[in-house]
Amino acid sequence: MAVEIHPLDLDFQGTPQTIASFLVRGPDGVALVETGPGSTLRTLRRRLAESGVEEGEVRAVLVTHIHLDHAGAAGWWARRGATVYVHPRGAPHLVDPSRLLRSATRIYGDRMDVLWGETVPAPADRVVAVEDGEEVSAAGLTFQAVETPGHARHHHVWRLGRVLFSGDAAGIRLPGESWIDLPAPPPEFDLEAWKESLARIRGLGARTLYRTHFGPTTEVAAELDAFEASLEETAEFVGRMVREGASREEMLTRYGRRVRELASEAGVDETAARAYEVANPREMSVDGIARYWNQRGEA
Repeated sequence: MAVEIHPLDLDFQGTPQTIASFLVRGPDGVALVETGPGSTLRTLRRRLAESGVEEGEVRAVLVTHIHLDHAGAAGWWARRGATVYVHPRGAPHLVDPSRLLRSATRIYGDRMDVLWGETVPAPADRVVAVEDGEEVSAAGLTFQAVETPGHARHHHVWRLGRVLFSGDAAGIRLPGESWIDLPAPPPEFDLEAWKESLARIRGLGARTLYRTHFGPTTEVAAELDAFEASLEETAEFVGRMVREGASREEMLTRYGRRVRELASEAGVDETAARAYEVANPREMSVDGIARYWNQRGEA
C-alpha cells in the first residue's frame, strides 16, 4: 500500500489554510502529525470523519513541537488512547501544561480561550519522548525524529522516507503564495541554531515538505534557500532597531511596514496578507527576535 498524506484544514479563527493537521495512511492504519489547538479540535474531528476515519483509529500522534497551534489538542488524543510522540524537552509540558499555559497567557491575555481553546493534560503513560535520530513505528510506517532548533529548542522535523513534516522549521508559506514568512515567537528564537537546522534539513534530501502553515511543496531546496535569506535579513532588521534603542511600539510599526512591503512585492493580496497575520502575528516575531539580540547584549 502506498503512503497517503492528507492535509486537514483546521480553519483556524475562521481563516482557511492557516493551520494543518496531517492524516497519514499506512499499511497498518493511520497516524496524525500535528493536532492543532484545542479551539480547532471539533474541526479536526469533523475532517477525520469526512476522510472516513473513526477517532478510535488514531493510535499515534506525532507533534513537531508543543506550541499551542501545533500540539494544543495532543492531550485530548492521549486521553482517548493515542500515543503522542514529542521532543524530550516538550514531553513534560504535555503531561503538565500549566507552565506552558502561564507563559502563553502572559502573551495572549484574555484572548487565550478564543485562540487556543482548552488544553488538557496528557496521561504520562501516553507520551513518549523521542530523541534526535530515533525512529517511531506508526500505521505500519517508520518516522524519524530530526532535531531542528531555532524556532524553539524543543522542535523536531519528522522524516518519512523522502517526505518531511517541517512544523515551523521551514517558515510559513500559505497555498498559492511564494512569500515565506518568519515565525519567531519568544522565548527561544536562535538565529545560529536555525541556520544549522536548515543545513541539516537540506542534507535529508527530501522530495516533499509539508508545512503546518500550510501544506506541501516539492520545491524544497529553493524554498529553504529563500527562507534562510529571509531569516538572516529579518533578524538583522530587528537587530538594527534594537541597537538603535527603538521602543517596542516603534519596532512593531517599522516591522509591520517592512512585512507589508515584502508581501506586496511577492504578490500577496490583502486577503492572503490577513491570513498570514492569523498564522503568524507580527508582534510575536518582533518580541522573539528582539529578545534574542538583547540576550546577546546588543541593546
